[in-house]
Amino acid sequence: MTIDEIRENFALLDEWDDRYRYVIELGRMLQPMPESEHNAANKVSGCASQVWLSRKLERDANGEPKLSYLGDSDAHIVRGLIAILLTLVSGRSPQDILAAEPLAVFDELGFREHLTPQRSNGLRSMVERIRHDARDTLAAST
Repeated sequence: MTIDEIRENFALLDEWDDRYRYVIELGRMLQPMPESEHNAANKVSGCASQVWLSRKLERDANGEPKLSYLGDSDAHIVRGLIAILLTLVSGRSPQDILAAEPLAVFDELGFREHLTPQRSNGLRSMVERIRHDARDTLAAST
């Protein structure tokens, strides 16, 4: 699924109850994270729910780094937020990740008004964790 498909589907849903159900469904479609990846190194601090992001460094045909992610949470709505976030960043170069504005996309979709402050803080923590990974990857490849 692409972010444009998610935007289009959101536009079709008028009620936030329907949008929440859609976000939960996106979370159910996340690629499963192996239990071994549910560890302290992958745990995202600053989230009210349990959240894990597992990073995998790959190289494209030109040898350029790409970061891919698996994510999981013990909260259904958060799994959906992870699914949207990973649609925006997973499989991208560190430069593309740092240039991206995931929080702006979440604002565009209307989440700023519809997430609790704790969920908003958790979302920011996830974005910052991914940005940190991108900065580390760039530093290691120079």
